[in-house]
Amino acid sequence: MSKDIRIQRLSGKALIQYIPELARLRIEVFKDFPYLYDGDYQYEEKYLQTYINCPESVIVLAFDGDAIIGASTAIPLKYETDEVKKPFIENGYNPDEVFYCGESVLNKAYRGLGVGVRFFEQREAHAEDLGGFKHITFCCVERPADHPRRPVDYVPLDTFWNKRGYVKHPELTTTYTWKDLDEAFESAKPMTFWLKEEHA
Repeated sequence: MSKDIRIQRLSGKALIQYIPELARLRIEVFKDFPYLYDGDYQYEEKYLQTYINCPESVIVLAFDGDAIIGASTAIPLKYETDEVKKPFIENGYNPDEVFYCGESVLNKAYRGLGVGVRFFEQREAHAEDLGGFKHITFCCVERPADHPRRPVDYVPLDTFWNKRGYVKHPELTTTYTWKDLDEAFESAKPMTFWLKEEHA
């Protein structure tokens, strides 16, 4: 493992060559708690196509040499699905003024080196470059404290997100559907959004 980690921002068609590796990384990382995602390559490639098709999207890639060791996605909220936009519309937000950070995935061996901070910095810089956003947001899954797969040493990322200027908004909720590792079928998972004022 090198400490010379290179961060690169890419948008639209420039992402095509990285789709297989991004799909693999997402499936690998999201197996862990709290997502417990039983990944599917076809779904991943379809999901990532959204970012290829949108010229205003961004994926921030982290490289160690030529190897992708992390990735972070974001896109203007107006291009997202109805399930993502609905809670904002219902609570009086203009989707055109909200920039949505999809997710960050990082190889375990590279955690604690500041890559997560750089992911947020780069996505926020992309939103600033595009202009016109009053809020930046992301969402996370809500799992019960007594979930049987919750590791004893699990530490939520709330403090990290607070340090980045994000505040949890319990009134902004939706559900995403996927299949957990121990599920026979997909089920809806509750998600809560966190917000940061763009010029806060």
